[in-house]
Amino acid sequence: MKVLVTDKINESAGKIIESVAQVDFLPTMSEDELVQKIGEYDALMIRSQTKVTPKIIEAGKNLKIIGRAGVGVDNIDLESATQNGIIVVNSPDGNTMAASEHTIALMLAMARNIVPAGASTKEGKWERSKFVGTELYKKTLGIIGFGKIGTHVGEVALALGMKVVVYDPFTSREVVEKFGGEYVETLDEFWGKPDFITVHVPKTKDTLNMINKDTIAKMKKGVRLVNCARGGIINETDLKDAINSGIVAGCAVDVYENEPNITECPLINCEGNVVLT
Repeated sequence: MKVLVTDKINESAGKIIESVAQVDFLPTMSEDELVQKIGEYDALMIRSQTKVTPKIIEAGKNLKIIGRAGVGVDNIDLESATQNGIIVVNSPDGNTMAASEHTIALMLAMARNIVPAGASTKEGKWERSKFVGTELYKKTLGIIGFGKIGTHVGEVALALGMKVVVYDPFTSREVVEKFGGEYVETLDEFWGKPDFITVHVPKTKDTLNMINKDTIAKMKKGVRLVNCARGGIINETDLKDAINSGIVAGCAVDVYENEPNITECPLINCEGNVVLT
């Protein structure tokens, strides 16, 4: 069996594959470059950078399986893979703890103005009053998507003394209430409740631009938003406008609509309380 790996993966994962198959480790390629190579391989392993398009799948005459070393599979054309009898698999537990912890870290950094305060201090300034933050204690965290990552974020939030409200059409009221959170059935019911909102959903046609100028208008004034899920779930232009107008007090973002072309993200030129990683 011949396996092609086109994105950087952990060395230990590479050794496991090499123990059972012939493997070529190549850098991330363009669509045309991958079309030229994929025909000789039985399996393809990727992460988030490689986009597996219908054109690539059609060229993969021997392709039997596509593996995503991570949670989401939005960079793989599932319909085309299905039509060609190709199995698509992912590793849903791969980065659960890392993503959960990073979400909490970004939320705290945003709330306590860690980034600008750190930069100011390194410049030798003493601007204590300028960077007064806000406490998470007694605030309400709204979680959209209550899977493994969303659940762990909720556990930490409860430990910090926050209240948790959850929207997830695939989770029951009983599960959320047993957890210690408040369950809401609709997004319209959800938007006005949280002081902080974090999203933990895949990028699909239903979640694309889920948070936009219309939904932001339904939120509390001064809400703070976190996105460690997928770029495009929050409309970046609408978010920038909402921060500039004072409707949104801050945001913390680790994923972008046009990765890795961060210069195209409107948030990098936003002067408000914006944490970007």
